[in-house]
Amino acid sequence: MESEKPDKEIVKPDKDLIVDVSSSEVRIALLENHRLIELNRESSQGNNFAVGDVYLGKVKKILPALNAAFVDIGDHKEAFVHYLDLGLYFRAFDEFVRRSNQNTGMQRLFSEIEIGDALPKEGRIEEVLKPGQMIIVQIVKEPISTKGSRLTAEISLAGRNIVLLPFAERVSVSQKIESREEKRRLEALVRSILPKNYGAIIRTASEGKNAAVLVAETKSLIEKWESSWKKIAGSKGIRLLFTEYSKTTTILRDLLNDSFSNIYINDAKVCEDTRKYISLISPEQEKIVRFYEGPKPIFDHFEVTRQIKSSFGRVVPIKQGAYLVIDTTEALNVIDVNSGIRAKTSDQEANTYEVNRHAAQEIARQLRLRDMGGIIIVDFIDMVEGEHKNGLFKYMQELMEDDRAKHTILPLTKFGLMQITRQRIRPVTKIETTETCPACNGSGKISSSVVIDEQIERKISFCVTEKGAKSMVLKTSPILGAYLKRGWLSSFLSKWKRKYKCKIELSEITDFSVLQNELYDEKGDRLDA
Repeated sequence: MESEKPDKEIVKPDKDLIVDVSSSEVRIALLENHRLIELNRESSQGNNFAVGDVYLGKVKKILPALNAAFVDIGDHKEAFVHYLDLGLYFRAFDEFVRRSNQNTGMQRLFSEIEIGDALPKEGRIEEVLKPGQMIIVQIVKEPISTKGSRLTAEISLAGRNIVLLPFAERVSVSQKIESREEKRRLEALVRSILPKNYGAIIRTASEGKNAAVLVAETKSLIEKWESSWKKIAGSKGIRLLFTEYSKTTTILRDLLNDSFSNIYINDAKVCEDTRKYISLISPEQEKIVRFYEGPKPIFDHFEVTRQIKSSFGRVVPIKQGAYLVIDTTEALNVIDVNSGIRAKTSDQEANTYEVNRHAAQEIARQLRLRDMGGIIIVDFIDMVEGEHKNGLFKYMQELMEDDRAKHTILPLTKFGLMQITRQRIRPVTKIETTETCPACNGSGKISSSVVIDEQIERKISFCVTEKGAKSMVLKTSPILGAYLKRGWLSSFLSKWKRKYKCKIELSEITDFSVLQNELYDEKGDRLDA
């Protein structure tokens, strides 16, 4: 009986979303069965020019040879829009921008504009755009290397169940919804709630959803689009009109399903915002959002930090001594599979096939984890039997089924190479897994560890006497932390508390190097900077 139990449980992988909110960025980790699958970062500072952001931009230069134009959206690299990306009903957006001003009733203006005929596919961009013209554009591909953002003028606002299309007439339903009756129900429902000059795409996730959920989401998307009208009317300068939802809600929008177990967030406001968003798109799952208040950093508690360190290096271990070597160039990404010191069996071919299958699992994970795009060349260990080659090809296709990025996989060549193309909409995620020692700056020589306690004490003394600190948090590496609290009453930590009559809380940070230490007040502000 016990042997049957695991098979019943392993139907869908448990998914946990871990959200680490800090003053400078938000880091989001997606775990499947406690294994890191995706890692996203969202900066809290500056303009990121992210996919989905909508701008009022200015046409800078027309490129007739490419049938495209450069558009200034405020980035130091000019963005690029092709004629075919202007959308079918660009003239309606153009008229809306030209006629809008602070004295115009924007609601009336939007509804009275005639959508008109679609742009001809064989048209020329110089017939539609001219330098200095202001246009509404949306980022579909982030700046990569020397290239600026790729733009579209066909604006869309994506929700969990509905994609709203301003200045469009069509209402289309996802082909993945098989029931004709359900398709007709959804189409009739959405058509009944859309105002004039709005279209929509009904997503697969909407299947079976009641009217209240779809009405609430549609109204929310319309409000988001209409909230940008004041910016369009108020200024004809380059400006951000609105952004996509935060990366947290974007991931939930695209991935949230019954297999999600928990969402842990270490910031009360973000936690509440996420709970409200889930109550809108999937009310029955609102209870899975949890506020994390543990003493350890949230990424350390869920062992995300350890997995990041082991997964983002050039050399990535697989199983039983096998490993991958990953190199990224401007043109393509190269992954080499090595058997390493793995113990060989008497059947060399079977052993090689097994290693390649393990490698395929890790490669599929690495593509999502690093968001690797463009051309990927995988050099698997050579196999002789055609059955094994074909089996590995099909296995890789199965592993990549859950990848949201569009991709194509080709069978192995006679040299054992597999070619993969994967949609590239942002730069590859790079995390440096080696560190320059903050104590020696890479020289290889540091101050004696014998005097580290004196250095820390001087900082504590300064914070107490000069800054009036009565309570502070001392962040150290686990090794240094163990050294400072060794001996309980006779420990350095206890002595400093008694000597300076202050409260000192020790927090051990896995990311810190051996002798690294920092002092913070109760609000989280740095004291010794």
